[in-house]
Amino acid sequence: MPPSSGERAASKAMAVNPLDDDLLDPLLRLLRLLDRPRDIPVLAPLIEREILYRLLCGPRGEMLRQLALPSSQLSQISRAINLIRERYDKSIRVDQLARTASMSATSFHRHFRAVTAMSPLQFQKRIRLQEARRRLLSQEVDAARVSFDVGYESASQFSREYRRMFGAPPGRDAAQARRVLATSNSELIGSQ
Repeated sequence: MPPSSGERAASKAMAVNPLDDDLLDPLLRLLRLLDRPRDIPVLAPLIEREILYRLLCGPRGEMLRQLALPSSQLSQISRAINLIRERYDKSIRVDQLARTASMSATSFHRHFRAVTAMSPLQFQKRIRLQEARRRLLSQEVDAARVSFDVGYESASQFSREYRRMFGAPPGRDAAQARRVLATSNSELIGSQ
């Protein structure tokens, strides 16, 4: 039996599509409203509605419709993803995520992997590492402290996983990113 359109959408939940002119035009018009604040209350809702229409009629429209249905598998997995994002720094059991998604643990694990292309634990790890990197780049903070703040129990494990994901140890990665940013800023100021 061939999969239904909802099942096809669930299996391709995370996707990227080129931005076509039909969607780019209203997005640009919405951004241009920032220069005309008086027009925002009247025009922004209309443009937002057009953007939603374009998205729903586009190549990922079926997936978006599935997300909007509270009983769809995509919506159920989305609830678990939100829980992981809210509690990324704490230990979360798969059975708790499965209950949040109103699924059995086995079904949840299968559907979660279909949507994210990773296990719930891998997903949580990625969220932790991205948050750690954000903190390291935006603040002058100690990598060991950040590792504990984002939920790691071992600074050495954090450092290994960070290096695996970003290609350099946390301290070196943050210092290098700051140097690149400082160089870019000085070049920008010098060109003005």
